[in-house]
Amino acid sequence: MIAAQRLPEPPPEDVATAIAAALSAAGAGLGPGTSSAELLGRARGLARLVGIAQTELARVVAHAETLDAAAADGLTGMKPWLRGHVAASGPEAAAVLAAGRLIDRMTVLGAASATGAVTAGQLAVVGKILTADVWATADAAGVDLTAVDRVVTDTAVQAPRTLAQVCQRIADIIDPDGPEPVDPTEGRSLRITRRPDGSRILRGSLDAAGGEKVEVALEAIAAAGRCEGDLRTPDQRSADALVQLADLQLAAGNLPVLRKSRPQLTTLIQLEDLADPTTQHAATRLGSGATASNTVARHAACDADIARILLGPDGLPLDVGRSVRLVPAHIRRAAEVRDGGCVFTGCHAPSWWCDAHHLVHWIDGGATSLDNTALLCERHHTQVHHGYTLLWDPGQRCWRTYRPDGREIITGALTDTRGDLLPDLHTTDPPLFPLRT
Repeated sequence: MIAAQRLPEPPPEDVATAIAAALSAAGAGLGPGTSSAELLGRARGLARLVGIAQTELARVVAHAETLDAAAADGLTGMKPWLRGHVAASGPEAAAVLAAGRLIDRMTVLGAASATGAVTAGQLAVVGKILTADVWATADAAGVDLTAVDRVVTDTAVQAPRTLAQVCQRIADIIDPDGPEPVDPTEGRSLRITRRPDGSRILRGSLDAAGGEKVEVALEAIAAAGRCEGDLRTPDQRSADALVQLADLQLAAGNLPVLRKSRPQLTTLIQLEDLADPTTQHAATRLGSGATASNTVARHAACDADIARILLGPDGLPLDVGRSVRLVPAHIRRAAEVRDGGCVFTGCHAPSWWCDAHHLVHWIDGGATSLDNTALLCERHHTQVHHGYTLLWDPGQRCWRTYRPDGREIITGALTDTRGDLLPDLHTTDPPLFPLRT
């Protein structure tokens, strides 16, 4: 799925000048005659330049958040805007916004970071300890906030290794009782990060009771599966037990229905790749949109239902006309194959979050077909019913999104520093299945 990637106007003149200077510096050669002192000095200067740019970005993003500027592009805030429009990851976007709020609250620290004297990493350390709640408590208690701000800034510049300890000491003095007790389950979190090869990284945190339940369940499965000669590490046994727990629940069929279908592992693969006993990398597309080898599909097919999806000459799945109003499962699967998730420009919501939207409403004569269907998350489904417009661009094979005033929402690189439009950054979509060599 490719969104429009042109911007119709250049950046502000001051930003354009800074970009031009940075590009000029980046073009300098690093030949064998460059001394170590020159290299280190250049690295130090560039690190400061990066810090200055990060601080200014944080300041601008935080101010844009107060004005709800992201609503102009159909998004709920600057965090999803950063993800959708400048390709920032979720943690990166959250860090930028948090830094912007912090430098607005701690002006001395913000001024130091604006000169590159305080880094983005140091801002993150301060923000995690001296939170807005701690700052509000200090203000209510009549603490000299400017003095605190100055102490923290001096520590960050002159004794950076002690920054966390100093901030924690300040927080303890301001609020010796600590935060009010809260429901321990509110601290639960689980983040699943997908790698390019489809494998996952899990990071999370559980409260004492929740963690005990999960650990007991996994240990029961891991212990039942052990046999003589088992050479797996404890970490491997726990990971295998977690997958087995998911297998048991999926097989039982008791999980909630997801988008009219019971949740199951789904794979999309060409018939010849499925039948090929040799490994073909990136030959399978999983339900999440991740790619994997045909070995994954062959393994799943040992105990699976297999459904055929017939593609037209343009490589897109076919439709079913107006025989039904609600989008049937096979048309939805076809839309998931084509769209991969929410098609609203700048949104990365996965397909299982999405509704199947009729571009031309059924009541207005619209067919229940792939051509008349687009996947939209709940928020953007609402936006499209309140003035935003979607159009499929057959030439570029991408969706285009237009605001109620007719202006297109577009993401990607800015125009160059002279204000000239950059070339169209569209590329044709890759084939549904990779070419085999």
